[in-house]
Amino acid sequence: MFSCKESFKQCFLKRLERLCGKSFRDSSTLDQYQTLGIMVREHISANWIRTNERSRSNQNKQTYYLSIEFLLGRLLGQNLLNLGVREVVQEGLSELGICLEDIEEAEMDAGLGNGGLGRLAACFLDSLASLDLPGHGMGIRYKHGFFEQKIVDGHQVELPEQWLKHGYVWEIRNADQAVCVRFGGRVKMAQEGGRLRFWQEEAEVMTAVPYDIPIIGYETETVNTLRLWNAEPCSLHHEPNILKYKRETEAVSECLYPDDTHDEGKILRLKQQYFLVSASLQSIVKCYKKNHPSLHDFHQKVAIHINDTHPALAVPELMRILLDEEKMTWDEAWHVTVHTISYTNHTTLAEALEKWRIDLIQPLLPRIFMIIEEINE
Repeated sequence: MFSCKESFKQCFLKRLERLCGKSFRDSSTLDQYQTLGIMVREHISANWIRTNERSRSNQNKQTYYLSIEFLLGRLLGQNLLNLGVREVVQEGLSELGICLEDIEEAEMDAGLGNGGLGRLAACFLDSLASLDLPGHGMGIRYKHGFFEQKIVDGHQVELPEQWLKHGYVWEIRNADQAVCVRFGGRVKMAQEGGRLRFWQEEAEVMTAVPYDIPIIGYETETVNTLRLWNAEPCSLHHEPNILKYKRETEAVSECLYPDDTHDEGKILRLKQQYFLVSASLQSIVKCYKKNHPSLHDFHQKVAIHINDTHPALAVPELMRILLDEEKMTWDEAWHVTVHTISYTNHTTLAEALEKWRIDLIQPLLPRIFMIIEEINE
């Protein structure tokens, strides 16, 4: 469809009519953007599938980059450039009386980050794909990432930006790959085969549903994945106050950096961070186990990098999975964990390093707190 401008024009016009139910004459700039975006996503789908299959068949080591932020920017222009088809698209649209730059302006910035931390994460993903390396991002699909500033009655006010109000053409929802994340409850233990076994009861359960975004390398056939988790109520969780449960669950992926000047905000931030690492690690382990029966060599095939302090709970969470679900000994699990997870610290300022009070983390993440205490010993 992008081989020449004539082929592109025909495909674009037909696709626009089918997707929007409108003639080209009646279409809006937003219609044209969504049509072009979907055409690009479909164009790279074969390479996306091939990248994943190649990594599995070659058993390449997979890198996963966990970050609370990903400042992607607008992807349409970047993807056209990386695919080497920008000139064809620009000429074809020009002959239809459309300016490509106007269509690019119709794309809203993904509200997934607001600073250098998120931009660094996005650049890492772009570089990995451009270098033909199998590396993927893991983050949260915030409903409100940015806040737009407006003047109302002479006063500046900030309103949440609705970046998802028209959908997001680059993402694909994969509900069949959802996982459950547990908070609170009680940790039970019992002797089993001469060893202590731990499990959680009466926990609050929420579903983490993945939305996958293709990350296209520059002039390569590699297409990696940014997986974003959306917090949704779990059908298996029986809660007497269902509306309160639904509201509290959806708040986890509602906005980036909720106000933490009070304990409710601190708990929400802690929930966000554990939600990210638990969903991501469960997904990574599940993918790994499709081709490997044992996790004792997990660190030989998987590298997990955490971006700053926000995903630090990845360490005790991986220990929990290896100890409680994979039945490893402490020494075995610790060996795998320290050889799997690496960390980038972006500042040495004490006020920028996160700390959590015991009275907040212990009731919210009881099993994780036990593991942190044991690590500290």
